[in-house]
Amino acid sequence: MLTTTNPLLINLWPGLVIWSALYISDYAMTIWGARLYRAGACEKFAMEGSYELTPFFQADIDSLRIISPRFIRALVLTILLLSLLWWTSNNLQVPFYEFVLGALICPQFAVHKRHLSNVFLFRAVNADAGVRGRIEYPRRLTLRMSSLELFSFAGIFLMLSMFIPSWFLMGGALSCFSIGIKHWKFASRYAQNVQSRAAVTAGTGESATQS
Repeated sequence: MLTTTNPLLINLWPGLVIWSALYISDYAMTIWGARLYRAGACEKFAMEGSYELTPFFQADIDSLRIISPRFIRALVLTILLLSLLWWTSNNLQVPFYEFVLGALICPQFAVHKRHLSNVFLFRAVNADAGVRGRIEYPRRLTLRMSSLELFSFAGIFLMLSMFIPSWFLMGGALSCFSIGIKHWKFASRYAQNVQSRAAVTAGTGESATQS
């Protein structure tokens, strides 16, 4: 067994329970936020594209699907992965489980902070809390805002790991940073696709004019 007194690492079940609860909460709050957004908040805050940023779940969130086979498969696979890593870590005396558990759990702090902000804001807008005007968020901006938020959490976890040496925090820092990089790349790729479509449209218009 690994030489640790942390009950989150000594036993398998606490980590699985916490991860499962956060993952289910993430999906449930995404559905809640999407419902509130469609119920009226979209008239004040218009976001380009899907409410969900992760392409894998966009179809389910766009259809407000409460029971998602994709989500269930992902949850089962991560539980199996954590179980295998816990067994491996305890037998080989390596911190694989601690690192991956942190990589899964820590980004949920950033995600849930965003969910809570959205739900609070959308409920206020739908209750006519005095919000005036309309803001339109292009997809690229939404993705880059998400990226910067994740970079901030990565920095927080990294600084904490300097004072409290922990593979859990290191895993969280690396995971937040990598997801932030992914969202930044999504934003750049989306901008390039928009420019390509605009160029094609402009070229088609010129051809039609010449003919």
